[in-house]
Amino acid sequence: MAPQTVLFICIHNSARSQMAEAYLNAMAAGRYTAQSAGIEPGSINPLVIQALLEDGIDIRKKETQSVASLIAAGKRFDYVVTVCDDAAAERCPFVPCTCTSLHWPFPDPSSFEGTQEQRLSRTQDVRDAIKARVEAFLATGR
Repeated sequence: MAPQTVLFICIHNSARSQMAEAYLNAMAAGRYTAQSAGIEPGSINPLVIQALLEDGIDIRKKETQSVASLIAAGKRFDYVVTVCDDAAAERCPFVPCTCTSLHWPFPDPSSFEGTQEQRLSRTQDVRDAIKARVEAFLATGR
């Protein structure tokens, strides 16, 4: 049986969706395959790269991509998961599909203020919350 496909979406595809994609692909090889995209692709947040490296996941060679490019390419997904925080949820795109749509709100690391260490600490908190949410998804399918 082919793995189920999952698309994680956030605004810039620079942090939350990248982390969710990385964790699902690392934890569920063979069961699920994940991609991520944004409505305004930017560049991957260096603090996200650092936080994932601390957990043994290297996304330094990953690039961001747009939701529009995936739709234009005719990609189909079994699950579409928005990971925008609730304040930005209205900006998260709706992807028409005959799939299961889920919303997992997480704070946006690009909005964190403070010293490098403070921003990294908050990014690590988001990383840990996303990892836990992916683990729960694997256990329940929700």
